[in-house]
Amino acid sequence: MANVRYRLQGSLIWFVIPLSILIAWLLYTYILGDPANFVGNNPANEPLKNNYLGTIYKGGPIVIILITFQLILLTYVIERFFSISKAAGKGSNVSFVQRVKSKLAEEAPERIIEECDRQCGSVANVVKNGMATLKMLIANKTMPHEQKVLRMKKELEEAIQLELPQLNENMVIISTLASISTLMGLLGTVTGMIKAFAALARVGAPDAVGLANGISQALVTTALGISTAVVAIVFYNFFANRIDKIIYAIDESVFSILNAFKLKA
Repeated sequence: MANVRYRLQGSLIWFVIPLSILIAWLLYTYILGDPANFVGNNPANEPLKNNYLGTIYKGGPIVIILITFQLILLTYVIERFFSISKAAGKGSNVSFVQRVKSKLAEEAPERIIEECDRQCGSVANVVKNGMATLKMLIANKTMPHEQKVLRMKKELEEAIQLELPQLNENMVIISTLASISTLMGLLGTVTGMIKAFAALARVGAPDAVGLANGISQALVTTALGISTAVVAIVFYNFFANRIDKIIYAIDESVFSILNAFKLKA
C-alpha cells in the first residue's frame, strides 16, 4: 500500500504540469489579455491607468511560464502541508516519545502499541514496528540476545527507510521552482530590455509603444519570478523544519527502543 501511495505521488507531476500550463494560458489570454484592460479595447495598446491585469499581460509569453510555476508551487505546497501534517501524527511527537520511554521502562509493549494507534504518523509507525518485532523476539527463546539486538536494529532501520521517502517526497520540486523562477524572471528581464533598446534604435523617431512594452516585460517578469521564488523558499524551509523535527523524534524513539532492549540481556 505504501509503495502504491509513493507511485501515485510521484506521478502527480505528470498531471500537474500540463494542467497548470493550460490554466496559465487561459488566464493569460482571457483574463489578463481581456481587451477591456487596454486603451481602445486593444491588447496591442497600453493598459488602462491602474489596471494591473493589463500591466501583467504586457510581460509577454514568459508570464505564462511564470504563472505555470506559481500553480505548480501552489499544488505542491498544499500536497506537502497535508502529507507532512499526516506524518506528524495526531499529537505532539515530543510527548509521544516521552510516553514511549516511560512505558519501555515499565516493559509494556502492548501499551506502547496502543499509544501508537492513537498517535499515528511516521514516528508511531516506526515505534509500532519495533514493538511488533520486540514481541516476536521475546517469544523466541532459542535466538541469542546479540542476534536479537541485531534483528531489532535491522527491523527499525527498514521501518525508517519506509517512512523517509514519504516525508521528503516532492520537496525537490519546491526547491527547483525556487531556483528556476528567478532565472526565468531574469530571462524575461533580458528579453524585455532587448525589445526596449530595439525600439530606441529604430531609424527615425523612437517607437514609444515598443519601448514601453519592452520595459513592462522586463519589470513584470522580474517581479513575478522573484515573488514566486520567495514563496517557494519560505515554504521549503518551513516544511524542511517540520520534517527535521519528525526525523529527530524517530531517531530518539529508535535509540530508546534499542537501548532498552540491549539492557534486557
